[in-house]
Amino acid sequence: MTKTEKDLIATIKIAVKKTFPDISDNAFEGFLLEVPKEKKFGDFSSNIAMRLSKELRKAPLDIAAGIIKHIEKSDAIQDIKVEKPGFINFYISNKAVIATLKDIIKEDVEFGSSFLGNGKKVQIEFVSANPTGPLTVAHGRQAAIGDSLARILKFCGYDVTKEYYINDEGVQIQALGKSLKARFMEIIGEKSEFPENGYKGNYIYTIAQKLKDSEVAKQVRTNLASLSDEFFMEYASKEIMKTILEDLEDFGVYFDVWYSQKILAKSGKVEKAIADLKEKGFLYEQEGATWFRSTDLGDDKDRVIRKSDGSYTYLTPDIAYHKEKFEKGYKKIINIWGPDHHGYINRIKAACQALGYDKEKVSILIAQLVTLYRDGKPVKMSTREGEFITLREVMDEVGRDAARFFFIMRRTESHLDFDLALAKAETLDNPVYYIQYAHARISSIIEFSENAKQNLDNLALLDKQQEMDLIKTLVHYPKIIEAAGSNLEPSILLTYLQDLAGVFHSYYNAYRIITDDKSLTEARIVLIQAVKKIIASGLELLGVTALKKM
Repeated sequence: MTKTEKDLIATIKIAVKKTFPDISDNAFEGFLLEVPKEKKFGDFSSNIAMRLSKELRKAPLDIAAGIIKHIEKSDAIQDIKVEKPGFINFYISNKAVIATLKDIIKEDVEFGSSFLGNGKKVQIEFVSANPTGPLTVAHGRQAAIGDSLARILKFCGYDVTKEYYINDEGVQIQALGKSLKARFMEIIGEKSEFPENGYKGNYIYTIAQKLKDSEVAKQVRTNLASLSDEFFMEYASKEIMKTILEDLEDFGVYFDVWYSQKILAKSGKVEKAIADLKEKGFLYEQEGATWFRSTDLGDDKDRVIRKSDGSYTYLTPDIAYHKEKFEKGYKKIINIWGPDHHGYINRIKAACQALGYDKEKVSILIAQLVTLYRDGKPVKMSTREGEFITLREVMDEVGRDAARFFFIMRRTESHLDFDLALAKAETLDNPVYYIQYAHARISSIIEFSENAKQNLDNLALLDKQQEMDLIKTLVHYPKIIEAAGSNLEPSILLTYLQDLAGVFHSYYNAYRIITDDKSLTEARIVLIQAVKKIIASGLELLGVTALKKM
């Protein structure tokens, strides 16, 4: 938050106290200072009149009219207007705008960072793809969203842990093992029937060939029966996890914790979670199965957690896993899942509540599907049939920066159309190129103006409306970061960077930065250095490179 904003908030509170001396301090809860979407409504807008309406039993417009009578014009405030239904809109003076530019340049800590999180422990679990195949574009979107969100939350002062949950046991892993065994036998000339629910992708052949050439296979070649189903399961899942790890690292995504479901199953924590639910009265037996009474806590139906044959459902280890998350002291738990998990939200939250935890501390984001387009036509994808586009293929085709950027271009809950041709186009129609080009253009100007020094004494020379608009856009950066963090939505930051790049490009096209006037040149260099700083900061939070040359 800039000094101008802090002073404005203090001014409003003083005016409210003068207007309504008996007002309680609680009345300021929910009081916001926002940036209007349209310039005609000023630079900042306050909702204080609407917040006070209930307590004062007066119309917001009347309250607002009373408050502004006690706000004196100053060097910072050029004008104040009241708009329906009771917003107080502030128009900031050029002098105050220039002062905020100095804040950005002089800032000791990085401009835009905050103490919003106050060190609160947050865990983000994302991607968590089963090790049954390479990462797909759907996983790529989850990776881009999760990693960018983690960066933003850290920037907002949270203590963030990124975690990947490895589902390395169960029916799918068994099918993977049988698929590898069948392909391996096929390669060495032995008869084998491919499983009906097997994985048919070419990557299974690749793993089978690697196994054939390995020392393990050579040692048991005379006794193939010694290669158990368990061996094939472990070999395949480990090889796939190596590929997943490599893909994520090349995508710029690193995890603090890799959590194995197999280890969880052996730890006794699943049984402990079941015992806790039973003790709290949330379990019952029916038709030989154990049921979780989740309808008592908002789910649409009760859920089986242990089948009649004694095996656990998918839900059971997940309950134990979330129990452990709370036990580790996380104050906020964020899960990023695919759209096929939407129906899973209520049952997980119900389980957390049943175990005695605050379900509101669990935020579950659904990353909607991605449709890839090539030559104007959607690309067909099907994991089990092996006809899918991997994250690696997208990275190889468009590059890491464009892939990460495009995966975040829409809100997490919105379906994403990913145009491969646009993503790799080196034109200003490509939004990531558009932003990177702004940073590179500024870098080039600064390099060209090697004799122009940063001089804060000449900033009053920045008197053009487009210069004011550019500075005001920069000033909004901290609020954008906090909005992205509070709403768990990286696309908010991405949209802002597009807007900032647009304002800069317009300014560049209208005015020369390097002029015959040394003082004016120095002032404009300060301005574009601030723009470069914010673009670089924002791109870093999105995991995208701030290029110096293009």
